[in-house]
Amino acid sequence: MARFDGKVALITGAASGIGAAAARRFAAEGAKVMLGDVDADGGRALAAKLGAAAAFEPVDVRRLEQVEAVTEAAVKHFGRLDIVFNNAGIGAYGATPDLDPELWRAVLEVDLFSIFYGCRAAIPHLRAGGGGAIVNTASISGLGGDYGLGAYNAAKGGVVNYTRTLAIDHARDKIRVNAVCPGPIDTPLAGPLLANPKIVDSYNQVIPMGRVGRAEEVAAAVAFLASDDAAYITGTMLVVDGGLTAATGQPNFTRLLGA
Repeated sequence: MARFDGKVALITGAASGIGAAAARRFAAEGAKVMLGDVDADGGRALAAKLGAAAAFEPVDVRRLEQVEAVTEAAVKHFGRLDIVFNNAGIGAYGATPDLDPELWRAVLEVDLFSIFYGCRAAIPHLRAGGGGAIVNTASISGLGGDYGLGAYNAAKGGVVNYTRTLAIDHARDKIRVNAVCPGPIDTPLAGPLLANPKIVDSYNQVIPMGRVGRAEEVAAAVAFLASDDAAYITGTMLVVDGGLTAATGQPNFTRLLGA
């Protein structure tokens, strides 16, 4: 497939996990890709593997000037900008009375403020090019609450509704804006959770498909939203969670009743 021939994509949080999987997917489908991440070693290594299809620029997405710089670098290096995947993210565990305010701030800055910075920097370029696509990484944690993940829930909930506003504000600019909402995915971000066998077993019990997801499965959804296959889709939240949020949360009656 070559859905992205002649297109240029900018990806933040691109050095590992979902971002790296998306970079590989876009490059495989013909795009030129600007990779942005605080992990300079990982970002440069991935760019080297992708060859002429990719370039890397270090970026701390908490800093507006750095997000603007990586956006300008993408346009300067490849001559245009068509797709933006705002993907960088972190998490934090802790109930509100125990949560360090600085950690709360860091999660909001990386997971939510960076979306604003990325869109603010990119939209003039997308508009000048006649349109484009923005995909934001939200989460099923932006669609409901989780025990002990207040900062992450707040940030991702903000991403969900901000994505809707972006979509309606810029539809007439021919800029589509959507979000992907992953469930539990085997990435470095989820590593501390998935290192706990009890948590993995619990996920395997409650996820209808019986396993956590892979970064490549989320990347496929991102590529769809960024492609012309989704030409009439904007303002949507595409859930990639193995059916986890399809359930009401009630006990598994089939398992418990032996049916």
